[in-house]
Amino acid sequence: MNPTWLALLTAGGVGLLIGIERERRNAEPGHPRVAGVRTFTLISLSGAIAAIIGAHAVVVAGLFIALAALAAYRASASTDPGMTTEIAMFATFLLGVLAGPQPILAAGLGAAVALILSAKTRLHGFVQETLSATELHDGLLLLGAVLIVLPMLPDRALDPWGVFNLHRLWRLLVLVLAINALGYVGQRALGPRLGLPMAGLAGGFISSTATIAAMAAHAMVHPSQRAAALAAALLSNVATIVMLALILGVLAPALLPTLQWALWLSGVTAAVIGGLASVNAWRAPSGSAESITRGRAFQPRAALLLVAVLVLVLLLSALLSSRLGQAGALIAAGIAGFADAHSAAASLAQLHSAGSLDGDHARWGLLLALGSNSISKIVVAYVNGDAGFGSRLLLGIGLIVVAFGCGLGLS
Repeated sequence: MNPTWLALLTAGGVGLLIGIERERRNAEPGHPRVAGVRTFTLISLSGAIAAIIGAHAVVVAGLFIALAALAAYRASASTDPGMTTEIAMFATFLLGVLAGPQPILAAGLGAAVALILSAKTRLHGFVQETLSATELHDGLLLLGAVLIVLPMLPDRALDPWGVFNLHRLWRLLVLVLAINALGYVGQRALGPRLGLPMAGLAGGFISSTATIAAMAAHAMVHPSQRAAALAAALLSNVATIVMLALILGVLAPALLPTLQWALWLSGVTAAVIGGLASVNAWRAPSGSAESITRGRAFQPRAALLLVAVLVLVLLLSALLSSRLGQAGALIAAGIAGFADAHSAAASLAQLHSAGSLDGDHARWGLLLALGSNSISKIVVAYVNGDAGFGSRLLLGIGLIVVAFGCGLGLS
């Protein structure tokens, strides 16, 4: 099609689409009639025609549209103080200008503008009623961590062993926060019946051991929710395996292919066990998580504590590795695993990337860290829960560790 005709047709379609939405909004009781289908279609076509004529025409037409929007606002300000329609008029003009050089982009943006305008009630309801101030704060905090802090950190090692990289450590922190926030959103979206399993899965990305301790205690306090708490505890192990894969992918991508069988087998095993437990919780007469309440999307202190522990483990591993060789790194990984498997995995990955640890020692170090971490999980389950809860968890976690070891053997 001729580019000129394509630009005019795209501009006309965009103006028509946005105009239809505004026309329907004008039909609502008490809403002032500012601009409708014809006005928005003409505004968009004016932008396309001005772009065809040249830059001077775009400037003149843009000033005219701005003055027209200002006049419309002054006429309706007493009954409708908002400026949505006036801003939409100017956006429609710019889309008409864009239709010449980028018709597909203009059409897509026009549909997006119409969608945003039509979603007024839903957006306002979400912001004012559904979204809490704490959740908004957490969202802004996550954006700040990604868009402000991360680009400012140097992407190089700051220690003599080549393992302390602030950019990679902060990227790991952001990853933990983001995945935990997604788990929280899923919990809110799926409702209270799946609240505990979703909370367990999300909590596993921060600390599976802490999640299991919390769920064991929850099952003691709320016996009717025992099945859901057990499902949450088992699902937290899925997060452990996923986080291991993500950490290796970020910090030691060359090591990841050699662990694919171990990660796949243990991950699938954890998912099947957690899934069966979730089905059992769903079928339980009183297994829903009706006591789940709204809270924070993530716990920054817990994530920062994870990174702080990681830094200590990294330095300890590097020190032991320099003094005792690669055996020292394995000892450090086993000790760190009792506290957190993610920190141990990250230290092994960093040492491997720095050339201080070969692939075989790194792989078996991961199995050692996973095994020691599993012992911690089982201990806290027995301590915070009861024998029945701990025994079921022992069986599930034992199968996951065996699957990981079998995967290493296949590798």
